[in-house]
Amino acid sequence: MKNVTRTICLTLALLLGSVGTGCGPDFDKGLAATQSGHFATALREWRPLAEQGDARAQFNLGVMYVKGQGVPQDDKTALKWYTLAAEQGNADAQYNLGVMYYNGQGVPQDDKTALKWYTLAAEQGNADAQYNLGVMYDNGQGVPQDNKTALKWYTLAAEQGNADAQYNLGMMYDKGEGVPQDDKSALKWFTLAAEQGYARAQYNLGVMYYEGLGVPQDDKSALKWYTLAAEQGDADAQYNLGLMYANGEGVPQDDKSALKWYTLAAEQGLADAQYSLGVMYANGYGVPQDDKSALKWYTLAAEQEDAFAQYNLGVMYYEGQGVPQDDKSALKWFTLSAEQGYARAQNNLGVMYYNGEGVIKDNVYAHMWGNIAASNGLEKAVEFRDWVGEKMTPSQLETSQRIAGECVRKQYKGC
Repeated sequence: MKNVTRTICLTLALLLGSVGTGCGPDFDKGLAATQSGHFATALREWRPLAEQGDARAQFNLGVMYVKGQGVPQDDKTALKWYTLAAEQGNADAQYNLGVMYYNGQGVPQDDKTALKWYTLAAEQGNADAQYNLGVMYDNGQGVPQDNKTALKWYTLAAEQGNADAQYNLGMMYDKGEGVPQDDKSALKWFTLAAEQGYARAQYNLGVMYYEGLGVPQDDKSALKWYTLAAEQGDADAQYNLGLMYANGEGVPQDDKSALKWYTLAAEQGLADAQYSLGVMYANGYGVPQDDKSALKWYTLAAEQEDAFAQYNLGVMYYEGQGVPQDDKSALKWFTLSAEQGYARAQNNLGVMYYNGEGVIKDNVYAHMWGNIAASNGLEKAVEFRDWVGEKMTPSQLETSQRIAGECVRKQYKGC
């Protein structure tokens, strides 16, 4: 599963109270006024209360200044009222203060002060503050990084139904961060977040059902969760859904549906989907065969360092498919793929060195790349390497073997 950067919840808490809660007639009048959109009336009712020290009125004034409801939008004045309410122990004000310090909203950005206010709100049971505190310990923001403390706060927020916390808790159990690795617990928390519509949790559930992690392997359940995440625009889920339709896993094989989901993921920049889309256009799967479209998608994936796309792009330039034949471009893409360890590209480089295509003919380098490709398990490279070796002197063979070893040690870069 791909990790996702854990981010703070930046949503401010909204107005406090409901009519008839016993906060006092003036407070209730203000609340009723806001509910009918009469913010000027609410301001008249709440300002005197706030100035007398009513924490709820102070908090609500802060909200009104943040939102510009009945007053010009003014973060500094909002900060003033939130601070007064927070210092009286109002948890929502403490949480909102934390958000403002974290964002540098009306005040210089300050992680340590954000942490202070989140902690005070979290200790009163504010789930959003507990979640944000977990993120700060998780990321080491304003405090030394501490997985165990992050886990503590995520758990408290998750148990109150906070979907972000449930997802992050699932990630911690999945990766064994701050807790022993535990697929079943990861599955539990991902499920709770997924059932609230959290797309990334839905994607991770799809992965767990597909791979049988913490649950019996189940293609149909994987398909269900991938679909829910994909429909929310999750690119990884869209790609995996495309794979399942392409392979007929959990659903009848369907190239057109595979093409649809690959396209949605590819348009978001996912390299694996771009490569797969290139394959479909190149072979006419679910779409008329189209070398130019294949070239387009291979190029986008190759520019993101997808080794298979780089290799296929090399083949297209080498053979002049969808583009004028161009040995130098073929050599470029084969080289990039070969440097990532792709044996077919390594062997093709050997062939180009042997034939002098796009590069000066050089049997030593031809043999070197054939030898490297053979060592990476490509059977036809063994035949090519030995065939070239028959045309070389003992000194050339010795040189080729030496530079092949050096190339491997350099992880195929700059050979």
